Parts: sequence; C-alpha cells; structure tokens
Amino acid sequence: MTRTALLVVAKSPVPGRVKTRLCPPATHAEAARIAAASLLDTMDAVRRTERSRPVVALAGDLDAGVDAAALRTALRGWTVLGQRGDGFPARLAAAHADTAAAHPGLPVVQIGMDTPQVTPELLAEACAALDGADAALGLAEDGGWWVIGFRDPAAARLLASVPTSRPDTGTRTLAALRAAGLRVALLPELTDVDTMDDALRVADEAPWTRFASVLPAAHR
Repeated sequence: MTRTALLVVAKSPVPGRVKTRLCPPATHAEAARIAAASLLDTMDAVRRTERSRPVVALAGDLDAGVDAAALRTALRGWTVLGQRGDGFPARLAAAHADTAAAHPGLPVVQIGMDTPQVTPELLAEACAALDGADAALGLAEDGGWWVIGFRDPAAARLLASVPTSRPDTGTRTLAALRAAGLRVALLPELTDVDTMDDALRVADEAPWTRFASVLPAAHR
C-alpha cells in the first residue's frame, strides 16, 4: 500500500543551466554531467523506497539535457509534473500542491537533486516521521534544507514565503513551520552539492554513486 508521495524537484541537466557554481573548475558540460548523475542517483533512491509513489516536478527540456535517454528510462512509472510559479519558493509550493492533486490523500515528502548520497533508508525515515508529526525537515550544512515533508500537503503553501539560497533558509523554514503551529520532526543533516568542495566531500562519502564516478579526476 502506498504510504507517501516522494517528490523530486529537479532541473533538466542542460549545460550552462545547472550546477554553474561548479564552474570553474568544472566546465559547463562537466557540471551538467555531474547534475545528471546526481539526479539519477536521487531517482534510484526514491524508486527503492518502499511504499512510496515517485513524483518529479521538472523545469526545462529533459531532451535538451545530458543523459536524456537514461533519465527518460528512469522516469518510467513516475508521475511527471512541470514546475510553475514566479520564483523558486513559489515553484516549491506549487510542486507540493500539484503532487497532492495528482495523489490525493497522500502525505508529500520532497527533496531536490543536490544530495546524490541520499539512501532509501533516509527517505523511509523522512516518510515515517510524518506518522507522529505534521512536518519533517532535514537541514543542510550550508544553511538550507535537503528534505521537507508535510502530512497535510496544503501546509506546503508556507514555503512560498521563505527566501531560498540563503545561509538562513533552513532556520527560516523551521521558524515558519513552527509559527504555523506545526509539529516538526527533525531529520539528519546532509551536505548539499553546490560547490566543487561540496562535490568532492560527497563523492568521498558515497563512492558507490554515479555522481562519484563522473566527477572529473582532474578536480579530485
């Protein structure tokens, strides 16, 4: 029986449009390949999480990105949604709303494509946390967050009011949830891959991933 909708908010890995903070030292083509591998690793972890319904909210043209064929194959059986909204916070809130509309009655747990080290066990922990809480939040080392979940997906509208890509995004998100009266379960902290230093650290922590295998040797 399906327990949770597992939502990945992602961007097509088009050179020059993804992971630009890896450049330099990476080229835009290398950064796009790293992004594609990170997304494939993330999707694999979602697919292997028991009792979950996989969903992706995608920005950009998948066929214009790196490893489009592999991504198309990996997406078989997924609910594929487009992103909508003005600005990333609004797109996050809309992705939760659209997921809830596609899968009524299911809680929604959402991640991005910046944590290729994520495992089915971590995702299952996030899903299970909603049994005893209204929301679940996993903070990231850079001050943001890597996972968020809502037992009632309507509460995700709160995300539209929290600025992203700031060193206090995580604490602001937690404050907004608690101010709304939500009981929040905190999950383990992970490293988001934004810079090459982040990428090298995550590759060392998760050498079994596609992500680690495509990280150019010249940057290690």
